[in-house]
Amino acid sequence: MRRRTLLAGALLGTAAAPALAAGTARAAAPGPSVTRTGSTTLDNRAIYFVSYDGLVNNNSFQKNGLLTHEGHQYAAWYTADRNAVVGRRALGASTWQTVRVGHTLRYDDSHNVISMGVSRTDGRLHLNMDSHSDGFTYVKSVAGLLDDPTGLSWTASRFGAPQSTLDGLALTPQFTYPQFVATPEGRLQLSYRAGVSGNGRNALAEYDGSRWTALGEWSASTGTYTSEHGSSTARNMYLHGIDYDRGGRLHAFFTWREQNGAVMCSGGGITNHDTGYVHSDDRGRTWRDDAGTVVGRTGGSDRVSVTDPGLVVDPLNPDHSLMNQESQSTDSAGRPHAVISYVPGRFGQCTTDYVADRTANGRAFHVRRTAAGTWRKTEIPVPLNSSQRTRLVLDRYDNAYAVFPYGRIAAASAALGHTDWKLLYDGAGLNAFGEVVVDETRVAQDGVLSVMYQEKSTGTTPSPLHVVDFRLPA
Repeated sequence: MRRRTLLAGALLGTAAAPALAAGTARAAAPGPSVTRTGSTTLDNRAIYFVSYDGLVNNNSFQKNGLLTHEGHQYAAWYTADRNAVVGRRALGASTWQTVRVGHTLRYDDSHNVISMGVSRTDGRLHLNMDSHSDGFTYVKSVAGLLDDPTGLSWTASRFGAPQSTLDGLALTPQFTYPQFVATPEGRLQLSYRAGVSGNGRNALAEYDGSRWTALGEWSASTGTYTSEHGSSTARNMYLHGIDYDRGGRLHAFFTWREQNGAVMCSGGGITNHDTGYVHSDDRGRTWRDDAGTVVGRTGGSDRVSVTDPGLVVDPLNPDHSLMNQESQSTDSAGRPHAVISYVPGRFGQCTTDYVADRTANGRAFHVRRTAAGTWRKTEIPVPLNSSQRTRLVLDRYDNAYAVFPYGRIAAASAALGHTDWKLLYDGAGLNAFGEVVVDETRVAQDGVLSVMYQEKSTGTTPSPLHVVDFRLPA
C-alpha cells in the first residue's frame, strides 16, 4: 500500500517572473481588503430555533442559500410561520421581492436547509429543502425566469408545485445535504448523501435542461478504519464542498466520520478524522486522488473508500474534534484550497466535550495545493470562540478570506503565499448568531462579498435575517 500524501512543511517556491520590456513596470496585485458597503433585511421575523448548535436559515454548508445570476441576487429561508420563501433583488438594491413556494418546514431540525441552484441551459431556479435522512421537497421555477428578471414578475405562479421527487425521479428514502453545482456546459448537478451519519454514501444526480438523471453513488461506507483506540467498519464521507474550477475540473475536500465511537479517546468527542481530497475531470463520473490515480467511479462498484491510499492530504486522528462540511474554493490556476478546523494538539491530545473544547480552543487552518504540487497548511490566528464552521472565499487576485462565525472576516494575501492571515472585520454591530451563509457566486461577478446572517435570539423567538455586503479589491 502506498503511503498517504502528507502536507509539505517546506515554504512555497518562488516562481520566476517573466521579463518586462524596457521602461515598463508591472503593477503589484492588491492585497486583501474588505469595505462594508451596505446591509439589507430579508425578514424581520425569520424562524429561530437552535439544533445541532445551528440555525436552519444559516448553516454555512448550504449550497446555495444565497446566490447571484444575471445581475440579480437570490436568497431562500423559512419565515416565522415556517413557510419556505425565495427573495430576489437587483444587485445594489435595498429591498427584496419575496414569494412563498408552497412548502412549510416540518421539523425543528437545522439540517433541513433550503439549497438553490440555477440551470443555465433553461434559466430555471431549483430548490431542494427540508430533509435529514428522509424525504426531500423539490421546487423549480418556470423556464427563463432567471434569464429575464426585469421582464418576468416575481410571483408564486412562476414556480411549480412542491414535489417529493425530481420531476418523477426518486433518489433515496434517506436523503440529506443537497448541494447544487453547475457544470461548465450549464447543466445542473445535485450532490447529496444517501444514508445516515456514520453510514452513508455521496451521490450525484444531473439535470440537462429537460430531465433529471441519477448518476449514482460515488463514495463507500464500508471498510475498516483503525485508530490507536479501536476500529470502525462503517462511516460516511462529509464534503467540505463540491466545485468546478475554470478549467472544468470538479474538486471535493472531505473528512470521514466513523460510526463506531470506539475509535475516539473519549465519548464526548466526535469521530471525524483526516482531511482528504479527490477530483474528477469527467463531470463527476470518475474520481481520482491528488496523484491522478482512479479511486472511484460514480454508479459503479468501485467507490472512493477509507481504505484507498493517497486520499489524505492532512492526517488527523479522531481525538481533536475536527469539523465536518467546512469550506473549499479553487484559485485562478485551478489549485484547490480548503478551510478546516479542530482543537490543536498544544491544547491536549484528547477532546472530551466537542462543543466546549472547540469553543475554548478551536482554530481554523488554511490547506492548499501549491504551485509546486505540494500541500501546505497554515493556522489562521483567530480563535474560533465557537463550535461552528468557517467559510473560505478567494477574490479575483487569489487573496483568501475566512468568514468566521459571528461574521468576522480574516484574510491572507496571495503575494505572501497566504501566510499573513489577519483579522480585517470583527463583526461589530451584526449581533450574528454563529455560522453565516456566503454568496460564493457573487465574488467573481462584481467583487462583492455578500454574507447572510441571522441575529441572535432566545428560545424560539423569531429574529431578523440580513444580508451584508463587503467590497473586495477591484
